[in-house]
Amino acid sequence: MGMSEFHVLAVDDSLTDRKLIERLFKISSCQVTSVDSGSKALEFLGLQEHNQNPNPPCVSPNAKQNLQQVEVNLIITDYCMPGMTGYDLLKKIKESSSLKNIPVVIMSSENVPSRISRCLEEGAEDFILKPARLADVNKLKPHMMKTKCKSFHKPQKIVTKENQESQEIEPKTEQILQQSQGNNNNNN
Repeated sequence: MGMSEFHVLAVDDSLTDRKLIERLFKISSCQVTSVDSGSKALEFLGLQEHNQNPNPPCVSPNAKQNLQQVEVNLIITDYCMPGMTGYDLLKKIKESSSLKNIPVVIMSSENVPSRISRCLEEGAEDFILKPARLADVNKLKPHMMKTKCKSFHKPQKIVTKENQESQEIEPKTEQILQQSQGNNNNNN
């Protein structure tokens, strides 16, 4: 599975930092959408409260079109932003039933242990000190893989020929052991 299948949403009010994040993830062959605020990130993700702002902020022209087509595999956000902080954005994403499984990484130029632990306790996958480096991006790849692999962890329904009933199939060692013991008893 190539990294080009991964889509990263970068959120930072600093144009320089957004461009750096874009470049680092594109070097790793990821698709990147960048926005300059938490509210624009929520709008891109389809979570914007429409009553809150009569003039909604605009995002890239094709963002609404992308909303239905693009799966976001990672959100990387600055902690300190005007309006909605990265921490506030993290909380809104983790409170959303449709978005809570998207890994969120917080960035900050300030190394404040209480801030870091608060973000991690709220559900952030990682906390990166700015400026971000390629090594940081490589460290985040396993988090992106989680979103691609989630479909493999769901139980599958099958219908057996013997009883025509649906059964959930889950990889359980205990069941496999019981089946193999049953086969051994039949052979003896």
